[in-house]
Amino acid sequence: MPLARSLSVTSLSGLEDWEEDFDLEDAVLFEIAWEVANKVGGIYTVIQTKARLTCEEWGDNYFLVGPYMESSVRTQVELIEPCNPALRRTIDKMNASGCKFAAQCDSPPHIVAHFHEWLAGLGLVLCRQRQLPVATIFTTHATLLGRYLCAGNVDFYNNLAEFNVDKEAGDRQIYHRYCLERAAARCAHVFTTVSKITAIEAEHLLKRKPDVVTPNGLNVKKFSAMHEFQNLHAQSKARIQEFIRGHFYGNLDFNLDKSVFFFIAGRYEFSNKGADLFLEALARLNYLLRVNHSEVTVIAFFIMPARTNNFNVETLKGQAVRKQLWDTAQTVKERFGKKLYESLLIGQLPDVSKMLDKEDFTIIKRAIFATQRQCQPPICTHNMLEDSSDPILTCIRRIGLFNSSSDRVKVIFHPEFLSSTSPLLPMDYEEFVRGCHLGVFPSYYEPWGYTPAECTVMGIPSVSTNLSGFGCFMEEHIADPSAYGIYILDRRYRGVDESCNQLTSFLFQFCQQSRRQRIIQRNRTERLSDLLDWRYLGRYYISARHMALAKAFPDTYCYELQDPTSVSLSATQGFRYPRPASVPPSPAHSLHSSPHHSEAEDDDEEERYDEDLEAEKDRLNIRQPYSSTYRLQNSVPEKN
Repeated sequence: MPLARSLSVTSLSGLEDWEEDFDLEDAVLFEIAWEVANKVGGIYTVIQTKARLTCEEWGDNYFLVGPYMESSVRTQVELIEPCNPALRRTIDKMNASGCKFAAQCDSPPHIVAHFHEWLAGLGLVLCRQRQLPVATIFTTHATLLGRYLCAGNVDFYNNLAEFNVDKEAGDRQIYHRYCLERAAARCAHVFTTVSKITAIEAEHLLKRKPDVVTPNGLNVKKFSAMHEFQNLHAQSKARIQEFIRGHFYGNLDFNLDKSVFFFIAGRYEFSNKGADLFLEALARLNYLLRVNHSEVTVIAFFIMPARTNNFNVETLKGQAVRKQLWDTAQTVKERFGKKLYESLLIGQLPDVSKMLDKEDFTIIKRAIFATQRQCQPPICTHNMLEDSSDPILTCIRRIGLFNSSSDRVKVIFHPEFLSSTSPLLPMDYEEFVRGCHLGVFPSYYEPWGYTPAECTVMGIPSVSTNLSGFGCFMEEHIADPSAYGIYILDRRYRGVDESCNQLTSFLFQFCQQSRRQRIIQRNRTERLSDLLDWRYLGRYYISARHMALAKAFPDTYCYELQDPTSVSLSATQGFRYPRPASVPPSPAHSLHSSPHHSEAEDDDEEERYDEDLEAEKDRLNIRQPYSSTYRLQNSVPEKN
């Protein structure tokens, strides 16, 4: 669910608006993608969240083109008549004949056509083949061949220069699609991709270096007070705790107040998304917590859709038992309160031994017997159709995390996207993320990574990798990402076992943090949300469109390229946050930083920590974003 935006990134001191003098009144922008009003993956989020900013720039000259899906049209599209006469004639002819062709008008505007992914690439290739007066942009959010190669468990990033791309595509029976993607990338006036790591991949697999890196953003809602998003975290966490009470009824032998919630979510790509590494790290974390006699319990959620036929009966029973116990407690509470009230009315101190009678004890005993369980809490909340061969369940059987009483790490596999209408866990995804303590996304192949980005804008720390676009972006913009709750796992230059040990270390250090340290870290994480706002990242899309106009219509538009490398891979270099002066990211880094761990976390003797003061120090260190110089040809100043 996209987040609303109420505060611009320009509210940050030190970050000024770019001075753009491009005249767009005589230009029209078409953005073409298979996921326009058609939710399939992350591209849908890119287009939907970016639409507001693009409309502010282009107004009525901005059009989105996608497949006509009746179900999506009813819920996501408002049917209106186009105000542009040429466009109206085109649509009328298309409706009459079923063919797509451009209508003629007296003064044709300058057209920019932005194509996303190979599914829309054919239109770009035909535009160039027919020599249409259209400025074209092609954006690859993930290369087709790269996704297939990584799914085959190959050492992808260390062998990029060695692949025979034609043979690899042919062996996987995707050669026709690969050729279409490569042709679109080669024919476009401007070729872009979403991250530096994907730019390297595209250069080797599609044989063209991207002109601009256009990171994905979000519409970020800023709260007027810092404690507001912390309150939302507490409310959502309480709802997750209620689910935990039902799921582990009869085996609730751990303290929920000393429990932390980890989660991984996304498409069910067991290796690409890093679920295999996460499970192995959880097994090692379980050992560390046990040998160190830690009081912390970790509840790890796997939110990945898989084939199921219904809810697990034992899981549903757990929620029913929890509700029954709550109703019983309320009944006894009302009876107790009535007797207490009557005792106070007559001016006598209540006799505690008589406040609960035999009937009350009978009700309580029946409730206690109802919580008895002869089996361990279930791992999976649903009945899996392929239980014996499911990768997550198979790995859990191998590492032995069965939610036993001795385990300090508990695992819950929810093979369905979250929904507020679910009878099991009635929460939408945004609310669930807010209630968790840490998102873990140790992906091997992740061109961008919206899941950790969504965690960041909601103030939830996350684990990413240096093979994800998000991880690379944060490493570039933050001097010490872990101090801001962004843990970057090295999966590019380390082996699997080393990466697993590093992830285990991250998780163990997080478990050692006090509640106060976690609160401070969430404040820092939420402060990074401005980095991911379209108000900032949308400027790279603006640069790409201006560059395309200048290349396609050099007589009208021109641009000055300062440095070839500065416009491509270093285009995302903007402001950079320094390491905070106080509070270590985890207790393992320092023994003397403030605030230090204390048995009494509200102790007044602790060194004072001013979150607002530290936030202002960070904002004063913000660097200017990248800026290119674009202008109209007729507005070029005369040389002296």
